[in-house]
Amino acid sequence: MVHRKSRLSRRAFTATALSALVASGGAMAAGSASASGSDRDRRRAMREMRGVWVATVANRDWPSQSGLSADEQRGELIALLDTATKFNLNTVILQIRPTADALWPSPYEPWSQVLTGTQGQDPGWDPLGTAVEEAHARGLELHAWCNPYRIANHTDLDRLAETHPARLRPDWVVAYGGKLYYNPGLPEVRTFVQQAMLDAVQKYPVDAVHFDDYFYPYPVAGQSFDDDAAYDAHGGGISVRADWRRDNIDKLVQEMAAGIRAIRPTTRFGISPFGVWRNATTDPLGSDSRGGVQTYDDLYADTRKWVREGWIDYICPQLYWNVGFDAADYAKLLPWWAEVARGSRTSLYVGEALYKAGDPAQPEAWQDPAELSRHLTMANEHPDVCGHVYFAAKDLAADRIGAMARVVADHYGQPAIPPR
Repeated sequence: MVHRKSRLSRRAFTATALSALVASGGAMAAGSASASGSDRDRRRAMREMRGVWVATVANRDWPSQSGLSADEQRGELIALLDTATKFNLNTVILQIRPTADALWPSPYEPWSQVLTGTQGQDPGWDPLGTAVEEAHARGLELHAWCNPYRIANHTDLDRLAETHPARLRPDWVVAYGGKLYYNPGLPEVRTFVQQAMLDAVQKYPVDAVHFDDYFYPYPVAGQSFDDDAAYDAHGGGISVRADWRRDNIDKLVQEMAAGIRAIRPTTRFGISPFGVWRNATTDPLGSDSRGGVQTYDDLYADTRKWVREGWIDYICPQLYWNVGFDAADYAKLLPWWAEVARGSRTSLYVGEALYKAGDPAQPEAWQDPAELSRHLTMANEHPDVCGHVYFAAKDLAADRIGAMARVVADHYGQPAIPPR
């Protein structure tokens, strides 16, 4: 049972945080026309994004394993939310649709197998409803993270729940790279996946809908994504298939944004793409990088366009590289993205690779507890950077070498108001 009186509502949390700001000297003096520079910095810090991803696919972060009881799952979820507040974060991005299945009672798709181990089996509680309620009780925003097109991390349709839409409509499905995907080139698929995701917006006061970096799948050497029939039927005179694929993803993004606004205008729409749009050697507008993947060319996601056109409320590029990394230097990609966001209506948050901190398989830079803190120090020099999101919850709780503790000590001394 939730004892509401023992927890702060988001409004109460905001008031408490503002009171702390006043107490610390952040309030403007009576009759003052404007705040000092330091006061503005404090206010910006109070409103910045401080987020953490909670990945449910393959039980990466939560639940720790499938088949736990409802009480055990709920307890683990609440512990993750409490960990976020411990580190003075203000947002949790929970993966609610990992493989075209759902972490809420959906009329469109089966219950996710990460809960019970059997896709379609009722877990006996409402994870998304509980997550929203418990997050808001702690002053946290809850962003509903969806993967639009991934169906399964295998290619056997018979392993899906009998009622799974992909099993009922195999003509919607493409097998590629050992996985199953919905075909983004089919208008009926685009309509369906939007309906499935918007159901969560209709039912719950989620603060945002969040897409990750998967649109068309990452390229697999020697394989081609078989969308010949869809292109023939729906190419619409677009002579270059890559342009048609980008147009399909553009339509998904625009239509999803409109759908969210129509249902719940206060809910935002954000996307977290791979950190390289295009290399400058490919396009003079691109970044000073040598990324092996370019979202524009390989995932058919024109992420720069979405920002410049203002189609999305926030973008959170995954800058999962250390300062000085040769092929993709954080110190070069950060200002590039800041320039992209400058003057747009789209807020820029930066995705941070907390999971690399202290991992012995990672370069030497990631063995230094101060690496992540340096990222935030650099970001402070770019007013267009409005915060950071950390991958991911399991690594936040472990904090192997104290990298997040260092971030808190250096940058997150006070709780932050949710980034509105």
